[in-house]
Amino acid sequence: MHIAIAGNIGAGKTSLTELLAKHYGWEAHFEDVIDNPYLDDFYNHMERWSFNLQIYFLKSRFQQLLKIKNDKKTIVQDRTIYEDAHIFAPNLKAMGLMNQRDFKNYQELFDLMESLIQGPDLLIYLRSSIPNLVNKIHKRGREYENSISIDYLSRLNERYEAWTSTYDKGKMVIIDVDNLDFVEKKEDLNSIISEIDNVL
Repeated sequence: MHIAIAGNIGAGKTSLTELLAKHYGWEAHFEDVIDNPYLDDFYNHMERWSFNLQIYFLKSRFQQLLKIKNDKKTIVQDRTIYEDAHIFAPNLKAMGLMNQRDFKNYQELFDLMESLIQGPDLLIYLRSSIPNLVNKIHKRGREYENSISIDYLSRLNERYEAWTSTYDKGKMVIIDVDNLDFVEKKEDLNSIISEIDNVL
């Protein structure tokens, strides 16, 4: 089975992926943030590095999906390939940070990849307000995230809402994380687990 966790930057995807993997005994697949050779450059000069960054993420997640396809274990994945294609890349284009030629190339590559993959059995979308995201981003203190603007996060949030409202790849659970602290409070984690149990 393939479970995927979606959500904006700072929504808690990685933490929830770890906690669910531990609780259910699932295998966790994480976003390639540490080894990503483009992230620092991207946040310092978005227009120059946006295409390179998005192609790197697309390649990484496609590799993950091919592994998941051949794995007999249940996998929980931190962020999906769909978020790259439906949220991050179109947002960069809309902001004038990726040109039309690069975006078209990117989109055609994604369409090709999408024809070879299946959606997750369950998508868990972590919905969050901007103040909550900003708070979480500051709290974790990743240096390259210091320059993320509220405008950028707001645009991403709008795209997440639009994407999840028409999502049709499989089952989906939406969890409003503003008033939850599933890392520190066991009861908050348990309420998420019981929602997942109901769907599964």
